[in-house]
Amino acid sequence: MVTAIVFVNAEVARIPEVAENIAALPGVSEVYSVTGTIDLIVLVRVSGHEQIAEVVADRLNKVPGVLSTETHIAFRAYSSHDLEAAFALGAD
Repeated sequence: MVTAIVFVNAEVARIPEVAENIAALPGVSEVYSVTGTIDLIVLVRVSGHEQIAEVVADRLNKVPGVLSTETHIAFRAYSSHDLEAAFALGAD
């Protein structure tokens, strides 16, 4: 399993639409709207490196409203805790 973390800058008025369209792409496991200099953080999980190019370059970059992306490939995971549970804290 290969994990890529993709930082996405999007047209401000279209962020929710862009996030939904990206979340629907095969290989995309999560999309987070965030504060700071980027608009979205996208987690891509695929079986091989070649598929990262298919997801990011061939599909994600072509979603209407995406202005730019920056892709980081994860080498290894150091934490085995449940990320979904961590992000759910305080989400009452």
